[in-house]
Amino acid sequence: MAHGPRYKMAFRRRREGKTDYRARYKMIETGKPRLVVRITTYHVIAQIINVGMEGDETLVSAHSKQLQKMGWKGATANTAAAYLTGYLCGKRALKAGITEAVLDIGMRPAIRGSKVFAALKGAVDAGLNVPHGEAILPDESRIRGEHIKEYAESLDDEEMQKRFSRYLERGLSPVDLPEHFDEIKKRIDEEV
Repeated sequence: MAHGPRYKMAFRRRREGKTDYRARYKMIETGKPRLVVRITTYHVIAQIINVGMEGDETLVSAHSKQLQKMGWKGATANTAAAYLTGYLCGKRALKAGITEAVLDIGMRPAIRGSKVFAALKGAVDAGLNVPHGEAILPDESRIRGEHIKEYAESLDDEEMQKRFSRYLERGLSPVDLPEHFDEIKKRIDEEV
């Protein structure tokens, strides 16, 4: 470890790999609220956060667990759930009078078509103005879960029961995922 009179210890959250302060400062300089997207093992969280003198304040929040209360039977951490969570957050932001934000993906790498950008696409489709490039967003068919449908159709009944047991326990056939996605999206439009 470095030492000496000119050595400066990095902030704790930087040492732990949780915060990139240089990127955070650039986002704060814009003066716009941040669309913060965090992906955990089982959930997706999308929030609109504003910087305050006492600390960050959450203006609007959406969690993929809330999708289950709206009738979502699919997984809560897949690409479709990320899109729907971003869509729900975007609708709530517009209802609260927030029209624009800057995307904050934290320490996640910016990989084209990832779940973080599915949440971004959901917020943009809801009507929130977030600067982005179209090339980084996932395909519409992937967001709706059509790749899961195609894969499930290629399996026999025993193999489908083995691979999609959680979907089937919740009462959703993976073949019906795109239609179920559209149904939940309409429900979000009605409720928010």
